[in-house]
Parts: sequence; C-alpha cells; structure tokens
Amino acid sequence: MTKPRTRANGEGSIFPYRNGYAAYVWVTTPSGERKKKWAYGKSREEVHDKYVKLLNEAKKGPVATTIPTVEKYIKYWLSEVIEPNREPQTYAQYETLGRLYVIPALGNRRLDRLTVRDVQQWVNKLPTVCQCCEQGKDAARPERHSDPRKRQRCCAVGKCCKSYPSRRTIQAARNTLRAALSQAQAEEILSRNVAKMVKLPTMRKRPRARSSWSVDEARQFLESAREHEDPLYAAWVLILILGLRKGEVLGLRWEDVDLDGGELSVSMQLQRVRGQLIHKERTKTEDSTDVLPLPAICVTALRIRQKRQEAECAAREQPWTGEGLVFTTRTGRAIEPRNVNRSFAHRTTRAGVRIIRVHDTRHTCGSLLAALDVHPRTAMQILRHSQISITMDIYTQVPAEVTREALKRLGDRLSGPTDHQPEGSPTAP
Repeated sequence: MTKPRTRANGEGSIFPYRNGYAAYVWVTTPSGERKKKWAYGKSREEVHDKYVKLLNEAKKGPVATTIPTVEKYIKYWLSEVIEPNREPQTYAQYETLGRLYVIPALGNRRLDRLTVRDVQQWVNKLPTVCQCCEQGKDAARPERHSDPRKRQRCCAVGKCCKSYPSRRTIQAARNTLRAALSQAQAEEILSRNVAKMVKLPTMRKRPRARSSWSVDEARQFLESAREHEDPLYAAWVLILILGLRKGEVLGLRWEDVDLDGGELSVSMQLQRVRGQLIHKERTKTEDSTDVLPLPAICVTALRIRQKRQEAECAAREQPWTGEGLVFTTRTGRAIEPRNVNRSFAHRTTRAGVRIIRVHDTRHTCGSLLAALDVHPRTAMQILRHSQISITMDIYTQVPAEVTREALKRLGDRLSGPTDHQPEGSPTAP
C-alpha cells in the first residue's frame, strides 16, 4: 500500500512538526553563510504562506537567521556603531533615550516582530506616563534626610508629580528607535523600518515667555559685567555679539584668536559628557569653523581678558595649566560648563534684566550687530546667513541712539572705569 503524501507538490520542505507544521528554506545570511531559515505554524496553510515569503526574501538578498531583541540590538548599535563613529554627546543622548524610554517599553520584542502598531501605541502612551514613577526617581531618594529636597516627596509617597515627557523628548525617543532600526536595515536584518511609519501625538504647546533680550537689555547686561570686572565679561561679549555657543567659547584657544587682524576661528568645543570634560576638535556644523571677523567690542573684551589672564598666571607660584585656553579659572583649569550657567544667572540678577538661559542670548546677536553699525556683509558672515536679504531684515530694526552710543563706548576703550580700583568695588557709571 502506498504511503499517503504528507507534503503537497512543490512544497518539499513543509512537514508535520510536534502539534503543527514546520518548513525551512536555504538562505544566504548577511555574513555570506548558507543556513536554514525555519518557519513554524499550527496549520499547513499558515506555514505555506511563511514558506513562500521566505523563498521570496531569499531570492531578493541576504536573510538573517538569528534575530535579536530590540534591547540587545540597541545595545549592540550603541557600542559598535554610535560610540566609535559619533560625537560623545550624541552617544550619550542616544544611550539615555534608549535606556529610559525605548528599552523599558519595547526591549523584549524581537526585532523582526516589532510592528507599526507596537511603536504607535508606545508613542501614544508616552505623554500620559509620569517619568518620575516610571523611572523610580523619587523612590531612589531616601525616606529620611535633613534636606527636604533630597528625601522622598512625591511619587514614592503617593503624590504623583505628573512629570510627563515633552513632545520634543517623545520625538527624540522615537528618533532613537528609528536610527537603530535604520542600521538594522543597512545590515539586512530588517526589510523595513516600522518607526518611520508612526505619527507623533498632537500635544498642546506650552506658552513660552519671550526668551531673548532686547538690545537695551543686552547693553545693560554687558555694562554691568564690564563695570564689575566680571571674569567672564569677554565670554558674554562673544556669546552676545558673535552668537557663539557656550561650549565654543569655553573651548576657544588663544591660537584661534588674531586680535591684531580682528579675526577668530572656532575649531574646538568644551563639553562635559557622562562625567568627563571633553575638549573636542569638531563643532556642531562645518560652517561654525569659518573664520569670523571681530567687531571692535570683541577685540577690546579679549584684550581685557588677555591682560587679566597674564596677571593671574604671574601671580601663581605653581606652573600654569591653562593649555592655551582663553577662558580658565584663576588656577588655569578649564571652566566647568555648569558654572557658566550659575555665573550667568548671578550676573543677570545683578544687572537687573530678565532671567533667560545662556543659549537664548544668541538670538540677540543680529540686533546687536546692527546697533554697533557693523557692516551688513560682515554681519552676514558672522550670522552665517546665505543671503544678504535675510541680514538686512534684521538691520531694519534700528535701536535708540543712546543704546547705540553706549555699546560703542564698550568697544572704544580698553581701560574700564574700574581699572584703578580694587576688584569688585562699586564704581560710578
């Protein structure tokens, strides 16, 4: 008696397996090896569909036979792709977003089984999840502490602080997953990137107060810093007039400054990343490494800084360790970026102007250049504008003549009103 066929014609590799069926297809892996790729199911029809899909994938190109979970792949991607090839700050951001947002929600899913619906549901849920509760921030604090700010005070004691992530954080978390899946596509582990297909939830934008100074406020701030001989006066001038970032100013070296020629090149940046102070060679954009012209107020401020640093160096008994940096502590060490934030907040309060972030001052740069009568072509180079018409739009905002003259005086005189008085003593305007 002829034994009944267990496989239909053309199916060849489909056979009964345990409580269902199984099939395999010979494929070429991304590493170039020939291996079996298996498919399982409860019915012959289910396995047949998977079998045909595998055959089509094998004809198109390499097929991965071992698929990691989202968690394992993100950790591999961070250590083998991002850390060796990207900036430390970029790695730190991706690592934090992956560890706090992506892995807790999607980490146990197999990479090829992650669906658009999975990612969309995760993104939709994020705005409603208190991250203090989710990450155990308050629970990590001690129950008892002499300082009330350091003991458990909200989510751990039943008073949820509703620390919901912002839309920008949610977008960054989604982008982290999308970047990792794009690498998986490039390595031919995945055929599509499901994170590219999700939509971010619509969230109400929080009303924000005006986050930049007027020309008068900037002038008031600079006059206060000059009168009180603020050690970072030159840094505030460069941030306000040239629009330099905090890290670019702190990473500036004297070899990058030509005071006689009135030029400055930004080629270094100082940042604290994951507990380490890093002096890196590349800045945020290639345009940021261009040589920038120095208006008179910047040259004057840098000469004041140079004289002060020379005096501090001469007063030290131990060798100077400034490593050529323009801005250092009195002992010659690099300045901690967070200390700049504290100094800026203190100076803002003392000057009597609105409290904003250091980064927000960069938005005042164009208006100040116009107030200083800097030529539009020079301002265009400083502002990195591609068209002169964009620069001229700023130059139509004419400041008061009193403000214009006050700013010019800051650049006309190397000697400040306090040069013959003890540091920190009150001065007349």
